[in-house]
Amino acid sequence: MSEPRWLSDEQQCAWRKFAALMTVVPAKLDAQLQRDSGLTHFGYWVLAMLSEAPDRALRMSDLAARANASPSRVSHVVARLEQQGWVRRQRASGDGRGNVAELTDAGHDKVVATAPGHVEKVRDLVFDGLTDDQVRQLDELCAAVLAHLDPEGTITTAPPQPE
Repeated sequence: MSEPRWLSDEQQCAWRKFAALMTVVPAKLDAQLQRDSGLTHFGYWVLAMLSEAPDRALRMSDLAARANASPSRVSHVVARLEQQGWVRRQRASGDGRGNVAELTDAGHDKVVATAPGHVEKVRDLVFDGLTDDQVRQLDELCAAVLAHLDPEGTITTAPPQPE
């Protein structure tokens, strides 16, 4: 049996800070969104991905890919969003084999109303504490870790391009 590859002291310090961010930031975003809009962060993310899609609709498999989540997780959150009247699910018209999630007008209104508070919280939690150079460094560091985790490049991070 080989010896474990323990973290160096420097790696241990960096890991603990990174792990803290992975815990604290999502919890604070969830709290803000729940308080202000009655949405989880993931629920908001799904609505946002639909709002950016052509015709505000995506196949469920494509929505899962854009949300970087399992089809099962997306299906569960879409069911909850359907109950609120923010999303409608229907059979894919092209082949009838899959389902399409479509953002309703009420769902679009929800995203539009929720976005300013969410963006302000993201700024407060992350970007207000960084210089422009640090933002560029953060982008590079995240890109490097994601490239290592996802060498095929299936994880979606790019914002939509204007038409």
